[in-house]
Amino acid sequence: MDLGITGKWALVGGASKGLGFGCAQALSREGVNVVLVARGAEALAQAVAALKADPQRPAAAEVLSVACDITTPEGRAQIFALRRDWDIVVTNAGGPPPGDFRDWDRDTWIQAVDANMLTPIELIKATVDGMAARGFGRIVNITSSSVKAPIDILGLSNGARSGLTGFVAGVARMQKLAAANVTINNLLPGAFDTDRLKATLAGAVKRTGQPLETIADSRRKAIPAQRFGQPPEFGATCAFLCSQHAGYITGQNVLIDGGAYPGTY
Repeated sequence: MDLGITGKWALVGGASKGLGFGCAQALSREGVNVVLVARGAEALAQAVAALKADPQRPAAAEVLSVACDITTPEGRAQIFALRRDWDIVVTNAGGPPPGDFRDWDRDTWIQAVDANMLTPIELIKATVDGMAARGFGRIVNITSSSVKAPIDILGLSNGARSGLTGFVAGVARMQKLAAANVTINNLLPGAFDTDRLKATLAGAVKRTGQPLETIADSRRKAIPAQRFGQPPEFGATCAFLCSQHAGYITGQNVLIDGGAYPGTY
């Protein structure tokens, strides 16, 4: 299927690895000009090199990068100094650490909210009006399945990402955006084979004393698909939501978890 986004410009956060890289790769393969953003310059350079060497990427599709902390005003200024107008924005920030809510002070909460709620809102605010004026825009926020089914040790993520979800539910339905072919949706990943999952499993090993493979196997068996997700399949879903074909999908929370969520709605 031709997604109809060849030549568009996409900004992808947290794109040096994991789910962000999966999204950048999928968009790049569709002929989208992709700008990868991450804090780690070395990992970012490796990601850019991998995309440029990808035989499935059309030669005309550009791959650029900005090494910065997009959660800061200075970082966002670097992004918009490179390019003001974006057709596609994929927001993605590393999840806050797990733990006991009794141990979190105000500064910890503010940091989580700033990265996982306020930064995406700032990027939406800075880009949607230009998208509407041009008659095309796609914003995809990578959040978490914990928005749908909260996880007790991920209280920081539950709270901050739920705040973003509530905001998107309103702004995505603004007529001046939706009627101008500007969509805003959230992608909710379950357990994907990423560094984040590895860190979570390592934490469980430390807490329980059980072997890593025992814990990982137990986690896999709790998923109807009996496996962890892979970043490329996540990226493919992201690319579809960014496509010309997804113009009638907005304000939605798309859960990608191998069937782990047990609810009807």
